[in-house]
Amino acid sequence: LNSDVICEFPLEELLAFHREREAEATIFVTRVEEPSKFGVVVTTESGQVQRFVEKPKEYVGNRINAGIYVLSNSVLDRIEPKPTSIEKEIFPSIAKDGRMFAFDLKGFWQDVGQPKDFITGSAYYLTHLDETEPASLAHGPGIVGRVLMDESVKLGDGCLIGLNVTIGANCVI
Repeated sequence: LNSDVICEFPLEELLAFHREREAEATIFVTRVEEPSKFGVVVTTESGQVQRFVEKPKEYVGNRINAGIYVLSNSVLDRIEPKPTSIEKEIFPSIAKDGRMFAFDLKGFWQDVGQPKDFITGSAYYLTHLDETEPASLAHGPGIVGRVLMDESVKLGDGCLIGLNVTIGANCVI
């Protein structure tokens, strides 16, 4: 799991998909409008990964590496005891051997490696909570829209908090 993404993902479905295909590696992919900023994953119709194209200048597809993987133990045998990029060195080898598959992510996904993207990803997550666990969001006087707030937060009189805000533990506003 890459640490700079936020998304909704069905782990059990991903594991079942991986096992059914007896894959050595399974990668989550997501569709984006502007694939030239990412690494594109090119697959067959059945989801078998054919190749990776890093930040393509010409359109080759819009399914990108979403940064979540299921790997069989055998992948460890492919890694030499030296600094290694699994995405640039190991995955292409597994794909070449026909043992890598792509699983389409059906839900929100956001790269949150930059501050502006983190804000967008937070909004996606709060929207997801509003749709799936609305009771987890704060409600009451001064709360407008989707707000995730620790129960220890203390709001002063006249505060107005909202839309798409997260407030952590022990904050006093």
